[in-house]
Amino acid sequence: MRLLERLLSHLKCTSFVLLAAVVFSGCGNDTTAPAGNRSALSNGNESRTRDTSPADRGRGHNVRISAADIARGNGHDQDAAEAKPIEKPEVDAPQEAGSDAVAVAAPILDEDFGPPGPESWASFRNGNAQLGIAHTTLPDELELLWEQELEYGIIATPAIAGGRAYVGALSGYLHCFDLRTGERLWKYRSIDSTDPDEFAAGFSGPPRVTDELVFAGDEDGVFHAVDRATGKRRWKFETGAEINGCGAILDDNIIVASFDSFLYCLKQGDGSVVWQFQTEDRINCSIAISGDSTFIAGCDEHLRVIDIRNGEQQGDVRLGSPLIASPAVAGDILYVGTHASEVVAVNWKTQKLVWIFRDPKREQPYHASAAVTDDYVLVGGHDKQMHCLNRQTGEREWFFATRAQINSSPAVVGERVFFGSNDGNMYGLNLNDGAEVWKYNVGEDIMAGPAIGEECLVFGSDGTDAHVYCFGKRE
Repeated sequence: MRLLERLLSHLKCTSFVLLAAVVFSGCGNDTTAPAGNRSALSNGNESRTRDTSPADRGRGHNVRISAADIARGNGHDQDAAEAKPIEKPEVDAPQEAGSDAVAVAAPILDEDFGPPGPESWASFRNGNAQLGIAHTTLPDELELLWEQELEYGIIATPAIAGGRAYVGALSGYLHCFDLRTGERLWKYRSIDSTDPDEFAAGFSGPPRVTDELVFAGDEDGVFHAVDRATGKRRWKFETGAEINGCGAILDDNIIVASFDSFLYCLKQGDGSVVWQFQTEDRINCSIAISGDSTFIAGCDEHLRVIDIRNGEQQGDVRLGSPLIASPAVAGDILYVGTHASEVVAVNWKTQKLVWIFRDPKREQPYHASAAVTDDYVLVGGHDKQMHCLNRQTGEREWFFATRAQINSSPAVVGERVFFGSNDGNMYGLNLNDGAEVWKYNVGEDIMAGPAIGEECLVFGSDGTDAHVYCFGKRE
């Protein structure tokens, strides 16, 4: 029963047909806001009453491509692709709780434990701009520092801060590991019950780390604030449906989107609502922030610009496709891949498209979020390829073929880019020409993007035999 509940909880926004001819309904054409979808959100799965049309996350599509496809994939074929210029519901009050974390070891507050620093990776894309760039270094030769086995998979990018790695899992636990040794310091459960057979909503949203707290959203739509040092809950806030995105910190507030179609601005201290904004359909993404503006994209096919000071909409660009990926913003330009097989650059101030990239030979959705450097936009797709696009023109500089879908958002460090694939490999490529410089096979799908911080590479695998891996240099 738990396995069935877990599989059902994995269904998501987009529509496609599995090879076994099972059809999942997706975002659809209904652009009305979900009605009546505030569930009781019990500790179990039985009382959920979501009015959503979920579909598969893309798991289990380990479809291999031919040797010819692989040979074609690692080149500079510019002709194969194109670049074209071109009323609110009542909100549940936050709840405080006491003994809802399961301590597996007494927290050790050593000299390495501290607030997020300049070399940390404290959020999904390492900052509110969501550029996916690390501000640390990695050794040329990566060594496995530690590995931890977890029950059920990892679909959310870990966080690294203050000598700790924070990893959410579909088992319903948020884990805290010592970054250098892999020792588990604490684990926090999404429900109060200690009964191992009781269903606990998995952590689908990447953790966001601050000086004192770790924030993470779960599949039941609960947003958790957890004490970094002790693993105890400070408060929780219940939305109407699952949370797949990471929270964005803004002064004393944190902003997070939910599958219930709302964007919430909450006070970090107690989870009370500062403002909320409703879109016309479900929201999967982590939000980006630039200045006084935040950006959300979801199943309603709109890219919206929201004033973070009051929650009022400033702009709206209709993209004509559901958006699963999270946007990245650099200056006036926002970059995001769409479910309609396009990567777009949008001037969010003028609300005009700057360029569109599409590969007419392999038209597949983009669910991974892009990494954006001074020169490149890097994004992987369901076409099994990592694409490197010219940031100014959208023309493709190079591409690299894997053997399965890429749902893992890439992370850039120095002259290398790292990402996972459903073929079971974590890849490291040369940023300038796409040459493979490193690869590690884990034998399971890698859905989540890696975190690179404090001289370590941390990532997790999906599946029932899931693991967390940490690479760096042994002392």
